[in-house]
Amino acid sequence: MSAELDAVQAAEETKESSALQVITWFSVGMAVAAAGILLGRELRSRYKFKKRTPYDFYSRASERQTGEYGVGI
Repeated sequence: MSAELDAVQAAEETKESSALQVITWFSVGMAVAAAGILLGRELRSRYKFKKRTPYDFYSRASERQTGEYGVGI
């Protein structure tokens, strides 16, 4: 009888262990994916910043803010 109990307990421990391994690997995969997304976004923003030309600084020069300065009552 005790041999049967030992076998059942060993099977339950194996199931629990494999479930914990699945949860652990899933969590590790999600962390790697999140880090990859953040790293990719940072690299892309740096790449876009380096590719600017001097004309990009003056791209909005014609769009003046229309203010009503000096129009008092």
